[in-house]
Amino acid sequence: MIPKFVSRMFASRARARETQDNSMKYLIVGLGNIGAEYAGTRHNVGFMIADALTACAGAAFESCRYGDMARFRVKNKQLMVLKPSTFMNLSGVAVRYWMNKEKMPLHNLLVLVDDLALPFGALRLRAGGSDAGHNGLKNIAAELGNQNYARLRFGIGNDFPRGGQIDYVLGRFPADQAEQLPERLTVATDAVKAFCLSGLAFAMNHFNNK
Repeated sequence: MIPKFVSRMFASRARARETQDNSMKYLIVGLGNIGAEYAGTRHNVGFMIADALTACAGAAFESCRYGDMARFRVKNKQLMVLKPSTFMNLSGVAVRYWMNKEKMPLHNLLVLVDDLALPFGALRLRAGGSDAGHNGLKNIAAELGNQNYARLRFGIGNDFPRGGQIDYVLGRFPADQAEQLPERLTVATDAVKAFCLSGLAFAMNHFNNK
């Protein structure tokens, strides 16, 4: 029979290894709506960043609980890139499930989201804050119980008439912006990798308003 103190020692070491392993994992969640009618729309720019990040790594998405996920490594970090299938308003259901399943620390979560308050292509990383009326962020905060999770906001501008917000966010980028979009998405993927490899403060200093 193994003495109790030896069992406790092994259990403690196992917990320490699990904590260390979890600290190397990052959940990157691109927000958007599923379905062909939403593909390429401004409100799906979170999906676009997730797609660009995954393609850059030579990885692929696979169907999973509450969405599609790609898993790959960037240097010594394991990235789990999730595109929820819950539709925007219930994004938090998918986030909470995978955070709990992977025992993911909250500071290793990064949400990719469109932002009306920023000009097209502008980036802004934040450690937390209000949802600013964004239903995806609102649901994530409700499911997680707080707003202290990092998000990368990608500007889509706000050139729409009074009462035209819904049509605008569910519309597609005009030709001039569509031409610039691949380059802006590449910068966004670099910001995500900097967040994982060097931390939020470094990524904010190097990519905010870039």
